Amino acid sequence: MSGKGTLTPRTIAADLGAIAARDQAFAAALDAVGLPPARERPTGFASLLRIIIGQQVSAAAASGIWRRLEAAGSLEPAAIAALELEALKAFGLSRQKASYALALSQAVASGTLDLEQVHALDDDGVVAALTAIKGIGRWTAEVYLLFAMRRRDVWPAGDLAVAVGMQRLRRLRQRPDPDRVRKLAEPWRPYRSAAALFMWHYYAAALAKPAASAAGLPV
Repeated sequence: MSGKGTLTPRTIAADLGAIAARDQAFAAALDAVGLPPARERPTGFASLLRIIIGQQVSAAAASGIWRRLEAAGSLEPAAIAALELEALKAFGLSRQKASYALALSQAVASGTLDLEQVHALDDDGVVAALTAIKGIGRWTAEVYLLFAMRRRDVWPAGDLAVAVGMQRLRRLRQRPDPDRVRKLAEPWRPYRSAAALFMWHYYAAALAKPAASAAGLPV
């Protein structure tokens, strides 16, 4: 398992402090915007399903879909696996998302995907097991590793906000691609989960341009 221990508010603060001690630009950014808020989800099928639902839609839209699924009592794998594609679309899912929800539900309901066994794997093993399911890409697997499993050295290099945050931190002319984002974060091992949380926080702070400007952040 990459990184020791579990991601908690205490370890996030400690890990960010360790990165700041070796990275002057990171230290300045941390001083400017402070610690990121703690973010976590329970492990299990429902969290994975919610991450899939939230891909490429607004938080409000994802929450609306989730509330409708909850109201219908359709949050168990077997219940969703038994639905037709059109029935899932009626909750607000696109055809593609509905097919992904079905694929995950069928895999868990049939035992093809055993999440208890997945949780015992190292980070790369978790990514490999989850991405074998239709609709689960590397980003989804890494978000699950970070927020639900709270692993300590996860770096979602393909995330837009992480890339933009890294661009601002390093004052790059162009947004780095995932390979470069990954390379730029290599010196931050084994604390990259905390760094990812900070990049989201840093990105959000920079979006508020007046506040970011007052704090000396590049906008």
